[in-house]
Amino acid sequence: MRATKMKKAISISKLLPLAMMALAMLFATTAYGAAPGITGPTFNLTAQAAYISQPDGAAVYSWGYGCAVGFTPTFAPRPGGADLPNANCPAMQVPGPTLIVTENQLVTVTLTNNLPTSAGNTSILFPGFQLQAFTDGTPGLLTQEAANGQTVTYKFIASTPGTHSYYSGTQGDLQIEMGLYGAIIVLPANVPGNCKANTGNFAGMNGVAEAHWGEKDFRLSQSAYDHSKTCYDREYLFQFSEIDPNIHSQAQAQVEANGSCAPGALGCSLNVPTEPYHPAYFLINGRSMPDDMDPNYATAYPHQPYNGNPHMHPGEQVLVRVIGQGRWQHPFHEHGNHVRILGRDGNLILSQTDANSLAGPLLFTTTTTPGMAFEGIFYWTGRGLNWDAYGHNLSSKDPNATLPCTPDANGYNTGAPTAINYYEWCQDHNKPVQATPTGDVAAGGPATLPNPNILTNGAWYGGSPYLGPDATVRATGPTGTTPPSGTIANPPTTEAGFAFMWHSHNEREITTNNAFPGGMLMMMLVDSREFVIDESN
Repeated sequence: MRATKMKKAISISKLLPLAMMALAMLFATTAYGAAPGITGPTFNLTAQAAYISQPDGAAVYSWGYGCAVGFTPTFAPRPGGADLPNANCPAMQVPGPTLIVTENQLVTVTLTNNLPTSAGNTSILFPGFQLQAFTDGTPGLLTQEAANGQTVTYKFIASTPGTHSYYSGTQGDLQIEMGLYGAIIVLPANVPGNCKANTGNFAGMNGVAEAHWGEKDFRLSQSAYDHSKTCYDREYLFQFSEIDPNIHSQAQAQVEANGSCAPGALGCSLNVPTEPYHPAYFLINGRSMPDDMDPNYATAYPHQPYNGNPHMHPGEQVLVRVIGQGRWQHPFHEHGNHVRILGRDGNLILSQTDANSLAGPLLFTTTTTPGMAFEGIFYWTGRGLNWDAYGHNLSSKDPNATLPCTPDANGYNTGAPTAINYYEWCQDHNKPVQATPTGDVAAGGPATLPNPNILTNGAWYGGSPYLGPDATVRATGPTGTTPPSGTIANPPTTEAGFAFMWHSHNEREITTNNAFPGGMLMMMLVDSREFVIDESN
C-alpha cells in the first residue's frame, strides 16, 4: 500500500462547505500538529513588538516572547535525531516559545525587555513553580521585572511533570492580552516501564503498526506523568486565547505617539483601557481557523509558528495538552469521542482509594479556564457506528475488501497490527451503510447516500463514508471520480480519512471578526493505517 505525505495547504475558499458538515467528513489536508518547542534547561528570551495576521487580512499589532539574539535553541521533537525542517524561533512570536524541560531540572530563563520604551517594564511568571533565585532587574508587584533594554534572570526547579503556562507578571491585563504568554512542558523523569515496552518507539501493538508503515516518533516522551496509566501514542498542545483589536490598536497608537521617549520620563507610558472587553479574534496557538490548519513554522505566519491540526490512526491514544491563556473561559468540544482528563496544572488525578487508578472525568466538552492547563486522552475506533467504516465486502475480488476481523477480548481487531483495519470494531465488520451503493461495496445498509458522481459538497467531500483510499475507490466504482475531475486538490486515491470538527461551544468564538466560520476551530483527522502521518512538515 501507499505511504503518503500530505503537502497542500488549506485555503479559506474551501472552508465553507466543510464547516456546514456537522460531524465527520472525508477530506484531504496537509498540516501537522505534534507539540513543537525548544528544549532546556537554559533559555534566553526577549519580549518585543510585531504584527500577527488573521484570516480576514488584519495585521494585529502585538507583543510576544521570542528567542534573544545570540541564543541558538535546540528544537523538539527530533524524530531520528534530525531537527524539524523550517523550525525557527523568531525574536517575537505568539504564543511564546514552548519551553520543554525534564522533571527535577534547574531551569534558567533570562528575559531581555525589547518592548517599546513607553510599554515600561515586563516580566515572566511561572505559576506552579517556586523561584529558586533571580538576578538583575527591578522589584515589581508580583515578581522581579526587566526595565526597557534591561534583563532579568529567573531560576526554578521543574518540580512537577505536565503542562504549564508562563506569562507576564507586569500589568497583566494589558501585556498578556498583547501576547506575552507561552507554555512549559515538563517531561516525566521516570517513564514507566510498560510505556517503554514498545516496537518502533511506540508503546504496545500501536507501535508494531506504526513501525510497519514507517512512521517516525514525534512524541516528546512516552508518558505524560510518572504513572503507568499515562502512556500515549501521539501528542498535541493547544493554547486558547482571544484578541480585542481595540486594545491592540490603542496600544499601537500610544506607542507611536510617544516615539522614542526616555524611560521614566514624564508621559513616557501607556494608558490603555482594557475594559470593556470585546474580543473579535479567537485563537488556537496564536492562529484562527483556517490558518491554524497550515503547517508549523509556515512562512506565511512568521510570528505565529505553531498550528492546531491533530492527526491520528484508529485506536491510538492521543495526548491532548490544553492551556487557557486568555481572559475568557472556552468550552471546547472534541467531536468523535469524549476526552478522559489525566491531570490539571501538573497534578495527576488519581483515585483516593487506589493510587494505581486514574480518576479524571470523561468530558463531552473540555472547559478551559483562564490560567489553567490540563492533559487528556482522546481516541477513536469507529465503535458504535453500526456500519463498517472500512467498506469490507466479502464478495469482492479486492483483497483489502475481504480482510478478516478477529475480535480480541474487548471486541477489536488488534491481532493484526500490520493490517489496514487494525483496531476495527469487529461487531460492525461487513455491515454496509449504503442500501444502494454506487461502487463495489456490500448493499443492504440502513441509508441511501447520494450518488457521489452527481452530488458533492465542495472540494473537501471525499465521496465515500469509508476509511482509507482503497475503500474510497471501491465505493466510487471503477470509472467514477469523486468529486468530479478538477474540483479537489487531492484525489480519493490519496488521503481519505475522517475529519472531526473540534471547536469552541461558544458559537461566537468560531467566527473571525464576526465572520463564520473561523476562530477557535480545527479538525481532528483520523487517517487510515496506510497513511504515514508525517509531522515534520
